[in-house]
Amino acid sequence: MAKTLTESALTTRSSRSKLSDGVHWRRVDATIHLGYRKSKRDGRWIVRWREGVGYKQTPLGIADDVVAEGNLSFDAAEIAARQHVERRRLALAASPQNEPIKVRVAVEEYIARRDARDSKRAGKPVRSDASRRLSRYILGQPKRGKRREIPPADLADIAMHELDEKVLKAWMRELPPTLKETTVRRLANDLKAALNSAYSANHKHLPAALPSIIKRGLLIHHEDDDAIDVARENQVLTDAKVSALVAAAKQTDMFQDWDGDLYRLVLVMAATGARYSQCARIRVADCQVENGRILVPSSRKGKGAKAPNRPVPIGPDVLDELRTMVTDRNGNEPLLERWRKRQTGPTTWEKVNRGPWGPNELNRPWKDVRDRAELPGVIPYALRHSSIVRGLRANLPIRLVAALHDTSVAMIERHYGRYIADGLEELAAKAVVQLVM
Repeated sequence: MAKTLTESALTTRSSRSKLSDGVHWRRVDATIHLGYRKSKRDGRWIVRWREGVGYKQTPLGIADDVVAEGNLSFDAAEIAARQHVERRRLALAASPQNEPIKVRVAVEEYIARRDARDSKRAGKPVRSDASRRLSRYILGQPKRGKRREIPPADLADIAMHELDEKVLKAWMRELPPTLKETTVRRLANDLKAALNSAYSANHKHLPAALPSIIKRGLLIHHEDDDAIDVARENQVLTDAKVSALVAAAKQTDMFQDWDGDLYRLVLVMAATGARYSQCARIRVADCQVENGRILVPSSRKGKGAKAPNRPVPIGPDVLDELRTMVTDRNGNEPLLERWRKRQTGPTTWEKVNRGPWGPNELNRPWKDVRDRAELPGVIPYALRHSSIVRGLRANLPIRLVAALHDTSVAMIERHYGRYIADGLEELAAKAVVQLVM
């Protein structure tokens, strides 16, 4: 190769059409050259780069001399050339003592952090939802009892510097078609968080474009949003049905010997419209009986700075039920607790101590609650949906409804738009005046 590179005009289809058959080069940087190999049939992009004392080269794809899906423009080929060389150099830089980071390692480290965080919140060792999802669909699971063995996904053994959009999209396509849309979203978000966390900790050894590759590769389009909205609409309950659930929770509490703990939890969720995780973190001092309100802790969702606890007005009937829970108790204790039990025999249990509600601990008793209320299929989150819609139907300002429920106006408008329109129509009807005398 000549020491001085003779560059050709490759940036446009017109300029490439005037070139003779053969390979033509253009500099990307001092050590990377983008090539265009012209033949009678088509033009193809190649890249060469300095490696050791010589150069290596590899094909990149077909040029867009004829516009077709998958063909690369000059700009796309230049980006692909940089990314290929970057991944190649990162792979070569890895030694047996410093092996490339695989997706498996990124996921395992993320699961460990999530499990530790949830265990700290619950006050006992627990397994996070992210651990269950990522283990099943990324890491695989060994055979245990009646549970069948699940092999790891091919994605698990790919080095992070080799990740591209095609690999991530292929993994998503291989997910079981029976998975609910919401489950796929949560799973994709878990994987995205795991990969981004690994990139943040090892960015010096990974391609600079990796965050955007992760974002685009795990992007879920919104074709099925209508189905999600329908599911949400089915979970909006009338006041009578909400009261039926609260009454069913009280009955279940009595029959299952919850000492009022289950009943009070469901009552607070229905009265505040707060998420289960938020209700579990309400302190004794947050229940301000004299002011007729509960200070609901902000959600842990998102990364930004959080607002302080949000005051939510509560009816006197609810406050009367909670009054005994704030009397002669330390203000920093959890308002809502439950008994921890120890098994003393095949069918006998002994109460050991009381502590806050942990992740997923409402799931099992909730099945009995909804059966007693004769509302099959209703989920605990229905109490939140119903509270939001109740505020909109009462013509409260959307910003106030969003603030009371620790969410955004955009989310309210997107998912509860029909109820907003109903309320505005009612207000507009009141402004109609008689014009014909």
